Amino acid sequence: MTTLPFPMAEDPDPATAERARKLFAGESEFVKGVVAMDGLPPADRVEVCFAGRSNVGKSSLINALTGTKGLARASNTPGRTQEINYFTQGPDIYLVDLPGYGFANAPLPVVEKWQRLLKSYLSGRQTLRRAFVLIDFRHGIKAVDEEIMTLLDKAAVPFQVVLTKADKVKAWDHERTLAQVRQKLSPHPAAYPELVLTSSEKGEGISTLRSIIATLE
Repeated sequence: MTTLPFPMAEDPDPATAERARKLFAGESEFVKGVVAMDGLPPADRVEVCFAGRSNVGKSSLINALTGTKGLARASNTPGRTQEINYFTQGPDIYLVDLPGYGFANAPLPVVEKWQRLLKSYLSGRQTLRRAFVLIDFRHGIKAVDEEIMTLLDKAAVPFQVVLTKADKVKAWDHERTLAQVRQKLSPHPAAYPELVLTSSEKGEGISTLRSIIATLE
């Protein structure tokens, strides 16, 4: 039997699931929005970041992970997240919401500033354990996603693809999109070899993603 590259992440074992439960039972708090590298909080704990095209569902996913409605501000306006937003999850980990890349409803100089900040952060944050690259499951990987993945390759930052909005995709379209995602990921050495399928609205994949984060502490 042929094993597919980039299989779906398996459900966690009981011990890992319990570790994740305890982590995400802790308090979630917004720390600060950062507009320059010198504004980053102290690198005193593990952090994971969430990157994705504008309006891919980063804020909604963070809210679902933490179980805290409105912790990260969700918006229907692409490009609203203009800062690197830091959140604590318990005492030992930062969850980091990066500015949306690609199309943004903002002047070009502002967009270019976001992109420079994004690249500086990904290249220079020593406590960053993994980047979760969010891909809208309705659309698959686009060229702008591949640019970020190449940047992560160059920065030697392991990244894992999280497919969002799974509830918006018909079952018969799943394999077509998964095939495209797997094909696009194959050239990227920093890509972690498992995919996570999520729906923030339905809660699908949230426990799996929590468990993955818990193992990175």
